[in-house]
Amino acid sequence: MAPQIMKGLKDVYLDTTESSFIDGQEGKLLYRGYNIHDLAEKSTFEEVVYLLLYADLPSKQQLQEFDATLRANRRIPDEVIQVLDLVKKGLAIDALRTGISALAAFDPEVTDNSVEATIRKGIRLTAKAPTIVAAHHRLRQGLEPVAPNPSLNHAGNFLYMLFGELPDEETTKLIDVDFILHAEHGANASAFGARVAASTISDLHSAVTTGVGVLKGPAHGGAAEEVMKMAQEIGHAENAEAYCRKILNSGGRIMGFGHRIWKVEDPRARHLRARSKALGEKLGQPQWFQILSHVEEKAMLPYRSRGIFVNVDFFAGAIYYLLGIPDDLFVPIFALGRIPGWTLQCAEQYKDNILIRPLLEYTGPMDLEYVPIERRS
Repeated sequence: MAPQIMKGLKDVYLDTTESSFIDGQEGKLLYRGYNIHDLAEKSTFEEVVYLLLYADLPSKQQLQEFDATLRANRRIPDEVIQVLDLVKKGLAIDALRTGISALAAFDPEVTDNSVEATIRKGIRLTAKAPTIVAAHHRLRQGLEPVAPNPSLNHAGNFLYMLFGELPDEETTKLIDVDFILHAEHGANASAFGARVAASTISDLHSAVTTGVGVLKGPAHGGAAEEVMKMAQEIGHAENAEAYCRKILNSGGRIMGFGHRIWKVEDPRARHLRARSKALGEKLGQPQWFQILSHVEEKAMLPYRSRGIFVNVDFFAGAIYYLLGIPDDLFVPIFALGRIPGWTLQCAEQYKDNILIRPLLEYTGPMDLEYVPIERRS
């Protein structure tokens, strides 16, 4: 009997998890049992990281102590800065991958895969990764990296290191919410890659490096960047339908739409839709939201019956663009938010580990006779 092939492992349950619950038919996403809408509107990224790693919302004292730990671990070694300078001409996502890998050489617990050590390392990586992205961006502009600012929260400090200026409260909140929305999302491709690395009993730095490498692929993490490029090509809202029709008729895809899991609107999208509109109006650039709205509400409206809706990346790109963030930082920002989720996924893998090793059905020729090279034509 021929084996059943599950292409892309679609609808295959790999393991059990306590990290997040996803119902793609109902549009429901929970982190550790808490609804994403509550977390996005009422919480902070620091609280959400604590929740993911410790399975409970922190008390005020616990949050203060946890936040202090994050702030104390933001600096990266000078040697890592030197590595980033060597690769300053490379893409930002490649620099992040390289920087995280380099940090392994300086982490005293790198080979300790206990759950407790994994969480500690995950906290350090969560704290240091924004410093890597910001430092690389500064170096490639011929500027000195900006040291972390301990008076700012996680999102605010990232913006400060990136631009060298204190961000306003509204901008800081935008990035804070963005980090929350990207923090965890089940066994997606990058989390699966990280778990495969962890299942070999490799270290967390290897697993997170794997996650970043997988996230680089446009089929997983690159939609926000492509959506903004599309909006710029459309130019005006009235061009949206014709533009999309041309792409779809030629067999192409409209980026930011559709998802392996979500068959209704991605519940994370609503939080960025409203913020994208407000930010565009505030900055006197409402055209980007108008273009994206025409794509969503007119050009792509007929596809909703097929379960194709906007995902979290559709409006994210416009927010990054309006904040002056270069387009090749869009995917690294996704990664900065996702490191706590990867950490939790790996901690679960280490706790009850079995090597992830699926099978492939062979369909090639069998038992061929070896022909010496002298007799080959």
